[in-house]
Amino acid sequence: MGIHPTAIVASTAQLGEDVEIGPYCNIGPQVRLGDRTRLVSHVVLDGDTWIGADCEVFPFATIGCYPQDKKLKAGDSPGRLRIGNGNRIREHVTIHGGTPFGGGATTIGDNNMILVGAHIGHDATIGNHVVFTNGAMAAGHTSIGDRAILGAMVGIHQFARVGKMAMVGAGAMVSHDAPPFAIVQGDRAKLVAVNLVGLHRNGFTPEQKALVKRVFRLLFWRAGTLHQRLEIVRGSALHKDPICREIVDFVAASKRGVCSPRSGRQQRSEQGEVLGDGAATA
Repeated sequence: MGIHPTAIVASTAQLGEDVEIGPYCNIGPQVRLGDRTRLVSHVVLDGDTWIGADCEVFPFATIGCYPQDKKLKAGDSPGRLRIGNGNRIREHVTIHGGTPFGGGATTIGDNNMILVGAHIGHDATIGNHVVFTNGAMAAGHTSIGDRAILGAMVGIHQFARVGKMAMVGAGAMVSHDAPPFAIVQGDRAKLVAVNLVGLHRNGFTPEQKALVKRVFRLLFWRAGTLHQRLEIVRGSALHKDPICREIVDFVAASKRGVCSPRSGRQQRSEQGEVLGDGAATA
C-alpha cells in the first residue's frame, strides 16, 4: 500500500491490500477502498462510499460528496454509494450517493468505464460493463442496464431507464425509457434501430438477432396502442423466449413511457437497423 505524503486520509477510512493513493487526494472517514484500487492524484472521496477492488480513479474526480437535492438539509447524513470492482473512473467525474427520498443508495456495478466529465446523480443504479462517454450525465433516480453505452454529452432525465445493451447516440436527451437492445438518438431521444452491432459483439446468434428484430417490429412499428401491441406479443410464440420477455417486461414496467420510433421511411445505419415506417402510435 502506498500513500503519498501530500494525501489526506481520515484515520477511520478502510483501505484494502495494495491500495495506491496519489498526491493531494482527500479520503473521508467513512470511505472503504478495495484491494489494488488506485487513486492517481487530486481525487476527493467522501460520504458513506465503498469502492471495490481493482478500480482506478483519475485526477479531479469527486465521488460521494453531498448530493444535489434541494430536499436535503444541512446536517443530513450522507447517503450510501456502492461501487463494484474493476471500474475505470476518469478525470473530473462526479458521482453522488443516495438520499433518504430515493432508497438511500447509489449503486454502480463492475467493469464500467466512466469517462471524462461524466456525472452520475443520487440514487441512480448502474449495471455492469456500462460505458459513460465524455460528458454523459445520468440524473437522480435513473437506471442504466448492463452493457449500455451512453454517447458523448448524453443526458438521462430523472427516473428514466436505459435498458440492457442499449446504445444512446451522442448528444441525445433521453426523457423516456430506452428499451433493451435499442439505439436511440436525438432531442428528445427517439427509437431508431436495433443495436445489431452490440448484439453481435455480445455473442447473440443470428436466430436471437432475428427474434429481437421481430419483437421490435411488433412492439414499435405496428398500428394500435402500445398496450394492444404488448398483448399481441404476449400471446405469440415469441413470448416463450426469455429475450422477448425481457423486452416486454421492460416496456410494460415503464412509468415515464418508452422512446417512440422516429417518424419517416425505413432507415438503416452502420450500427443497427430500423425496422419499420414509424407509422404506429405510441
